[in-house]
Amino acid sequence: MSLLGQRSLMQPAVGRLPCAFKPINMRIPTVVKPTQSRQLTILNAAAVDDLELEEMMASKPTVQVVRKKLRSKRYRDMATKSPGRQAELEPLEAVKRMKSTASTRFTESIEMHARMGLDPKFSDQQLRATVSLPHGTGKELRVAVLTQGDNVKLAQLAGADVFGGDDLIERISGGFLEFDKLIATPDMMPKVAKLGRVLGPRGLMPNPKAGTVTTDISGTVKDFKGGKVEYRLDKTGNLHVLFGRADFKEDAMVDNLKAIQDSIDANKPPGAKGVYWKSMFVCTTMGPSVRVNISALQNIKSKGE
Repeated sequence: MSLLGQRSLMQPAVGRLPCAFKPINMRIPTVVKPTQSRQLTILNAAAVDDLELEEMMASKPTVQVVRKKLRSKRYRDMATKSPGRQAELEPLEAVKRMKSTASTRFTESIEMHARMGLDPKFSDQQLRATVSLPHGTGKELRVAVLTQGDNVKLAQLAGADVFGGDDLIERISGGFLEFDKLIATPDMMPKVAKLGRVLGPRGLMPNPKAGTVTTDISGTVKDFKGGKVEYRLDKTGNLHVLFGRADFKEDAMVDNLKAIQDSIDANKPPGAKGVYWKSMFVCTTMGPSVRVNISALQNIKSKGE
């Protein structure tokens, strides 16, 4: 036998492994698309071990494995108190039900999540604004101010945690990001533009639509310190807004939720078509969601009316 023939016997074919080196359990499936002529079988892979899964795959022509997310026992217990995602509750009843699900050792934040009838791909359907919550968020916000001249003193008197001009820009360029909100005066924006790569991915870039580019330094700092929050539409057409803590009184929760709804309605984009509000849910940080009746929330009179 020639040397070439001996080498062909010693070396496995391209793309194949020798039998002695075949790894075990290579056929663990993820999702197998069904055909029209074959029956679709759904398995809960969390309750099936690898050997059983192999046998089932061999015995059934088409199998789709659904790997369900396992929730904690605490979450499942709290979910039993929730009326379900389709049941809409009055605002006060919804926040009471939400508050009853807060059972962690720390004080959870409360959040509003809304599905809007907007497509963020179109410029006339963008939604980004701010709202001052009547009862605040319950969180201490660290505010930084980029300005110069007399405004530096005004920022300090207003309660800004960090303030400065070129010196603060250098600190931020060096990695200093110990603040939650960055406010800048218009004359500083050409210099702030250089920080786009640092601030942009973290959502800290000053923007007029967010109320963080302003000449009223004192008022803006006090507003954000007092509970002013920013919201914007995400890529999937949803809004997410933190509106308090689980230890707030129910009436205060409803007041904050009403302020958010009023602001979203007031800032309705000109290109919005069809149903504007599709759904609204409230939840604690670690708890299940509760659906809110949006029409009932809109019918509540705002403070001062």
